[in-house]
Amino acid sequence: MSETAGISTGIAQRYATAVFDLAKEGKAIKALEADVAALDAAMTESADLRTLLTSPLYSRDEQASAIAAIAKKMKLSDTTSNLLSLMAAKRRLFVMPQLLAVLQERLAEERGEVTAEVTTAKALTKAQADKLAKTLKAQVGKTITIKETVDASIIGGLIVKVGSKMIDTSIASKLNALQNKMKEVG
Repeated sequence: MSETAGISTGIAQRYATAVFDLAKEGKAIKALEADVAALDAAMTESADLRTLLTSPLYSRDEQASAIAAIAKKMKLSDTTSNLLSLMAAKRRLFVMPQLLAVLQERLAEERGEVTAEVTTAKALTKAQADKLAKTLKAQVGKTITIKETVDASIIGGLIVKVGSKMIDTSIASKLNALQNKMKEVG
């Protein structure tokens, strides 16, 4: 991890912890959850928003007024709006992607959910995803949310990451293991 990424993650974790604790104390977890989902969708869809958050060309005041207008237009909760205003005032809006990721993890943990990162060669069908979630739930003991990534280079099989555990049943990894064994022999 680069030093800048580590700093950004650290900043994001501090802000996320503070806003999560405020939302929990104020019994506003549902509002925070809706805000996080809305901001995540907005960042995915809007290149202009991503530019606003990361560009040094915008002054502190321009960022603050723009982010306040965005928060008002999106009807974000007071807690989230205040967080965004503070981040704009401190020139910390660039950590928004990391902040949203940390908040999504904390909210999932609060709901008793665990996210499983699944990499497949081709997209899972609804039935396959449900069966995988059910199997993982039996192993982990918590509700599983599947975050799927399609990567044709694994050829077939699955790579499943739940927390710090990883299960790699991909054909590509089996071929690599076979290739390494053949190198050892010859």
